[in-house]
Amino acid sequence: MDLQTILILMLIGISAGLLGGMVGVGGGIIIVPALIFFLGFSQKMAQGTSLGILLLPVGILGVLQYYKQGQVDMRVVLVISLGFIIGSFYGSKIALALPQETVKKIFALLMIVVAVKMLFFDKKNNDTKAVAAKM
Repeated sequence: MDLQTILILMLIGISAGLLGGMVGVGGGIIIVPALIFFLGFSQKMAQGTSLGILLLPVGILGVLQYYKQGQVDMRVVLVISLGFIIGSFYGSKIALALPQETVKKIFALLMIVVAVKMLFFDKKNNDTKAVAAKM
């Protein structure tokens, strides 16, 4: 690996980490497109690499900061993590069975749908404790 590639990878990691710490995103939204655009990864290779990053405890320091401030609901973390384990197993099997272009289109559509929803259809909810209390 040459110095330029290492620098690009570090910038991708720093960008994903900063956004992850600030707004809870990074993996799919930053890492996958950056690996494809800057390093020429295939869609499947970028997604697999992103999952490899997520499986390691790379966000532990950010999580600790939020946890210290009482901003992590561990029950929700555990339940979603269990679902993530099951979903990532079957999702990876499906993605690897599909053609490269189909996977790329599914990913692009998902990003568009999420962006449109966040921009135009999100409800104003300033009281996140009320949502957590309903669980």
